Parts: sequence; C-alpha cells; structure tokens
Amino acid sequence: MQTSWGVINEPSLPANSAVCTSIPATQKPVNGVLDASVDSDPTQSAPDTANIQNAINDCRAKGGGAVKLVAGNHGESGFLIGPITLQSGVTLWIDKGVTVFGSRNPSDYDSGLGICGIANTNSASSCYALISASHVVNSGIVGEGVIDGRGGAVLSKGPNAGVKTWWDVAYQTKTSNVTQHNPRLLNINGGSNFTLYGVTFQNSPNFHLALDGLDNVTAWGIKILSPSLAYTQPGYACKKGTTPDKVSGTYATCFTPDTVKNTDGFDPGESSHVLLAYSYISTGDDHVAVKAGSGSGSHHLMFAHNHLYYGHGLSIGSETNTGVSDVTVEDLSVDGYDSSNGVGIRIKSDASRGGLVDGVTYQNVCVRNVRQPMAFDTYYSSTKKKLYPSFKNITVNGFHNMGSAAYGGGQATFVAYAQYPLQIALNNVQFDGEQPTTYMKGHNGSPSVLPANTAFTFGPGTVSFVQNLVQQHGKGVTFAGSITESPAPVDCSNAFVPYSSVSANSPI
Repeated sequence: MQTSWGVINEPSLPANSAVCTSIPATQKPVNGVLDASVDSDPTQSAPDTANIQNAINDCRAKGGGAVKLVAGNHGESGFLIGPITLQSGVTLWIDKGVTVFGSRNPSDYDSGLGICGIANTNSASSCYALISASHVVNSGIVGEGVIDGRGGAVLSKGPNAGVKTWWDVAYQTKTSNVTQHNPRLLNINGGSNFTLYGVTFQNSPNFHLALDGLDNVTAWGIKILSPSLAYTQPGYACKKGTTPDKVSGTYATCFTPDTVKNTDGFDPGESSHVLLAYSYISTGDDHVAVKAGSGSGSHHLMFAHNHLYYGHGLSIGSETNTGVSDVTVEDLSVDGYDSSNGVGIRIKSDASRGGLVDGVTYQNVCVRNVRQPMAFDTYYSSTKKKLYPSFKNITVNGFHNMGSAAYGGGQATFVAYAQYPLQIALNNVQFDGEQPTTYMKGHNGSPSVLPANTAFTFGPGTVSFVQNLVQQHGKGVTFAGSITESPAPVDCSNAFVPYSSVSANSPI
C-alpha cells in the first residue's frame, strides 16, 4: 500500500522456524465466556500469566522470534492471564480459534495505589494494562486469535467483588463526578516497528489499543469489538433493566456500545508513520483517536479501507498540543446504527489542549445511520485557557452520506476561534435526501451561531448543502472556489459490510 512515507506491504505470520516456543491452551471457554467457577478463587485468577511471560522473556534472551499460543490437545482453546509485558524482537502469535482472556481480579492489575477496579475522585493512573511494553523494537501481536478483556465480567476481588463488572465501574463516570480505574487492553509506550495483524481485540474494560510515542506502526486486518456476543444480545437488543444505565440490581447483565464507556478502539498518540488498514471497529467511544498531547506530536498517518460501526468517529484530538500533520483517510465506511453518540469523521480540540492540525485529507468516505456525519470543532469543551486549536488545510474529497432514519441528514459542525479560522475544502460532498443541519446554536463558549470562523473552499465537484452554508451562517465565515462539476456521489453500493460476516463474535 502506498503511503506518504513509502510502500507498506501486508504483514505475514512468522515462519514456523521463527517460533521460540508453542504454548497449549489450558482453559475451555463456552460460547466465548469462561465460567465463573474457573477463577472464583482470586488467588487463581490468572494461572497462565507466568508461563506466557517466561516464554516471552526466554525468546528475547535467545535473540527474538515468536511465542505461539495454540489450542490444547483436549479441547482447550483459552488462556487466562493478568498483565504481561512484551519484549523487543518478540512477536506474540495467537493462533486461530484461541482466546486470551483477562483476569477479573483488579488486584492483578493494580499499580500500587490499591484502587484498580473502583471509581473515585483520584485521577491517578492505577491499573496496568493487560498487555504492555515500553520502548520495544520489532515487536507485535499477530494471528487470527482473540484477546478478550472481559469487560462485562463481574469483579472477583475488592470493594466491587460480586457487585459490579468493569463496565459498571466505568459507567459510574456518567452518573457521578468520578474517575474510573479500569485497565486498558494494550498499552505500548515508545519504540518502533510495531505490528498488529489479524487479531481480534474485544471487551476491553477501558481503551483497547493505546500506542504512544511509537514510530512505524502497522495495524492490518485487525478487529476491535465491544461488547461482543458474550455480554449482550443479537442486535444489542438488551431487555429492559439489564444495562448499566437501567439496572436496578447490583450489576448489569447486558451491554450495548452506548453503555460501555471509554472503550476507545485504536489510539495512536505521539506516534508517526502509522498505518491502519483493512480493519473493523465497533466500540463505546472513539473508533480512532489520533492524539498529540506531549512530545513531538503525531505525523504521517494513514487510515485506509476500514469499516466502522458503533462509535464516536474517526477522530483527531482532543489533545492536539504538539501538532498533528499529514493524515490521510481513504476508502472509509461508517455505519452508526442510529446511535445517539454516532460520529463519522471528526477533528476536535479546545483551548486547554489545542495545537496545529495541518494537512488532513478524507477521500471516498461512505456514511449512513450517523447522527454527526462530520464535525470540525475547536470548542470541544468549555475550558478557558490559551492553547488555541488551529485546523488548517483540511480536505474532504468524496463524501457520501446516505442518511439516517433517526437523524435525517444529521449534523455537520464547523467552528473555530476567530484568530485561527478553520480552513476546509469540500469537493464532491453529497448527502442523500435531507441535508445536514449546519446552522446551529453555539456551544461551550463558541460564537452563538454556527458555522463560525471558517474559510470554506468549494468544488469543483458538487457540495449538496452549499446553499445552506451560504445563506445561513455565523461570524467569520468566508467562501471561495466554485462548483463546476456534477460527479456521481461516491459509490457506496458495496461499502457496508455486516460485522458478523467477518466476526462470529459480533452481535451486528
């Protein structure tokens, strides 16, 4: 695949000769779930951790290679672990049909503060990720297997033992002014040449994949899913009173994407030369969140041939302090299932964490059933500081919104600070039927009428809502370019793929 920094080829599985050791599974999950009796004793909550960690360490000591997790000889297909650490030169290979399950004992993840598995007013980081690494080189996770964080499993130790699941803990942040203390599924800090290939990451208690400070990341053919069928019903048709927002008992027994909070999909922060390709994401928060809150920023990223479902959009921000540049989104489909939280493409920031976002191009995007098909918003929160966001050289070149039964054309948001106007070019941007709402009240201290402080350039291809923008807008809005062509909308006839067609774990 051609990127702005060179050609990236599809990764491949390691050669058998590169396998340091193969480890057979020890657990027998049923319908994607480990029975509670397996780890009801908190002292036996992660029996496979040491075996896998020792194999990774030994493989590193031998010069690198792969540690392969395979099915057992008597129907075993699962592993049960607490936090493990990847090493440079070592690839974790999870074979087809094999699932690595995370412990439901918060003590296994606790970083020393003693608060992992609860929600309180302490904002300190308190949980280690299920899989982590620091400054690794030539490492990764590959295979057709699954890593499952068991976000809907009832906790087995601590104040919430038998009372809440990980996702119940997370939902407390929606009902109280507290911070959840839940572990991420994968957290990589620093390094280079990191590969994710073919693996399914699901049911994380918190973010799924956080990749900070990396150079050269290839994620190809991965799947991110929360919640899976293990913790919900087909179509997310949970019965009344069973979800975290409606439960009247101790813990929820069914979950939807809108009730599994802070389960971001793919988050490259301060990372450069990042490719996410041919992947599938459905979560309870951002599908993708490109962040740049410290260090040298995030530059040279490509998102190509991806399918998004439930979630809060392919997002840049909200932290853009140190800059984001050279981002390409190509051949993207977003089917939001009419979720009230559904977003398509988005750049977001505010005056507490703003910086320059420069050179973002969206090409051939298909959207349907999404409340906010596009949002470019520098007033993401009402925080009043002086780290002003600046969004420049944003191009949408081929965007087709097919509408929503619940939201019609949805919302299209364009707002920036007067001293740093949004610079955006729209070409062949077409909404079927009802056009998006663009003339809106302001929010979070923005100008009172939107769009505001935006320099639009139109054409040469059709922009179906151009007259709405020209006739009704707020302060600081300018128009340039001209529409001289009437191309057909982006062809979306084969864009939308049922998630269940690529993952048997999917409810949709």
